[in-house]
Amino acid sequence: MSNKILVTGGAGYIGSHVVRLLTDAGQSVVVLDNLSTGFSDAVLGAELVVGDTGDRDVVLRVLNEHGVDTVLHFAAHTIVPESVENPLKYYGNNTCSTRNLLECCSAAGVKHFIFSSTAAVYGIPDGPECTEDSPLSPINPYGTSKLMSEMMLRDLGKATDMRHTILRYFNVAGSDPQGRIGQSTEKATLLIKVAAEVAVGKREQLYVFGTDYPTADGTGVRDYIHVDDLADAHVKALDYLRDGGESITLNCGYGHGYSVREVIDAVNRVNGTPIKVKEEARRAGDPPALIARADRIRRVLGWEPRYDDIDFIVKTSLDWERKLLDKAPA
Repeated sequence: MSNKILVTGGAGYIGSHVVRLLTDAGQSVVVLDNLSTGFSDAVLGAELVVGDTGDRDVVLRVLNEHGVDTVLHFAAHTIVPESVENPLKYYGNNTCSTRNLLECCSAAGVKHFIFSSTAAVYGIPDGPECTEDSPLSPINPYGTSKLMSEMMLRDLGKATDMRHTILRYFNVAGSDPQGRIGQSTEKATLLIKVAAEVAVGKREQLYVFGTDYPTADGTGVRDYIHVDDLADAHVKALDYLRDGGESITLNCGYGHGYSVREVIDAVNRVNGTPIKVKEEARRAGDPPALIARADRIRRVLGWEPRYDDIDFIVKTSLDWERKLLDKAPA
């Protein structure tokens, strides 16, 4: 079947939201996920193949049997502290498995490739805002593993006719507004997810690392993007490539940030009860501010976010955490 889309890691947090948008739009999708961190019940409207992107035989079989012409690649490990403690795990899964996937895509004649990258490729930028042309200087194996994959993808694009879009995410948060899927990652480290877990009683308190940054209130500032807006950027990137667009790299963020204290204030507002917070010293390698310059994605893809509202992002996160509590065994 022509025009079939393969989504690797499509049972995970971001991948599952993209799959839902694609299938809602009538696209034919197959998901490849080893379920190491994903959940089979998060795959809505698509066929799930349980397997690994590092398995050449499995990848080639899926690509050829389904006549895949487009790949959206999300499968990756994403926990920064873990990447520092176990770098080879990240280079093995994020980089080596991506190399295998790209080789299989080239052999199978895949035309379009959309890659899930990260603002971690910028490391600690000179200023608060990053453009797509800012220096690339990752400071942890997670960011380096993603940058190496970007480089492989670019080089393959020069050697073949496969075109690609690299999407560099800033801080992804929130869940499906209709509550069908959400962020179920165990031991998550993302601020809004952790704060929501504290609000529903899953964690005792929220740790704030650093209150002496050169920012308005002393805490770190980040660009938070709702996962559904990010998913919509992938759908628009797919349309862009299928309409003949050239290979491109795009930041995915709103172009403005919120401090840690502002996020906590939003959680307290939406929750109605203050959460317990403990302040700690700065963590090594955390920049004071990290904000996307997101003009290019709006101009090139015609992308316009729908959920640029910190209270709404927090509300969908809290709603999902409460749903997870209701589903948990007593």
